[in-house]
Amino acid sequence: MQTLTVHKTDTEIQSEVLKELKWDSRFKASEIGVAVHEGIVTLTGNVENYPAKLAAREAAHRVASVLDVADEIQVNVPGIFEKNDTELAQAVRNALMWDILVPEQKIRSTVSHGLVTIEGTVAFLSEKDEAEHVVRRLQGVHGVINRIEVAPPKVSARAVREEIEEALERRAEREADKIGVSVNNGVVTLTGKVRSWTEKDAVLGSVRHAPGVTRVDDDLRVDPFF
Repeated sequence: MQTLTVHKTDTEIQSEVLKELKWDSRFKASEIGVAVHEGIVTLTGNVENYPAKLAAREAAHRVASVLDVADEIQVNVPGIFEKNDTELAQAVRNALMWDILVPEQKIRSTVSHGLVTIEGTVAFLSEKDEAEHVVRRLQGVHGVINRIEVAPPKVSARAVREEIEEALERRAEREADKIGVSVNNGVVTLTGKVRSWTEKDAVLGSVRHAPGVTRVDDDLRVDPFF
C-alpha cells in the first residue's frame, strides 16, 4: 500500500511550532515569536536563560516538515540572577571540576559580558560536547563559544568508519547503509536523509563517541516524506 505524502504549508508549520512551544515547559512560549518561509522557521523574542533559548530551538526542530531553524532569540537574564564575569568564571570552573565526564584540567574559559568561551584539548569529541553542556546550563550564561580541540589517538579512517557504521546499526531507526559516512583525518562527514530531527540527533550522538573523531560535518537532511 502506497503512503500518501502530505506537504504542509508555512501557515500550518507555524501553527504547529507555536503549539509545540506551548507544550514545552522549559520556557515561556508567549515570549517567543515564530515566522516561517518555505519550511524555514525563524524564532525571535527574549528568554531568561541560555538553556531556554536552546530548548525553544529544539522544540521547533521537533515539528515535522521544519527544514531549518534560524534562532534570533535573545537571552536577558533577570537582574537578581545576573552574575558579573568574575562570578561566572568561578561558576564555570566549579561546574567543570564537579562533572566526572569532563577533563577539567585540560579546559580553560574566558568570560566576557556573560558570553563564555571554552578552549583546550581533549581526547574525545564527546568530552568537548559534555563540557559545553555543563557550562551552558549555568545561571547567568548568555551564550557559549566552544573552541575546544579534539586530539585523539591515531586511528585508521577505515576503523573509524566501521565503528560508526556499527553504532548506527545499533541506534538509528534505519540501516547504516542509508547514511553516507566518510572519514578524512579524523573529520567525519555524514550525508543522506533521516525522517526526523530525533533520528538525526541519534545519528550525531553515535558518531561523537567514536574514537579518532575530531569533528563532525553534518550534511544530513531531515525529510519526513522519503
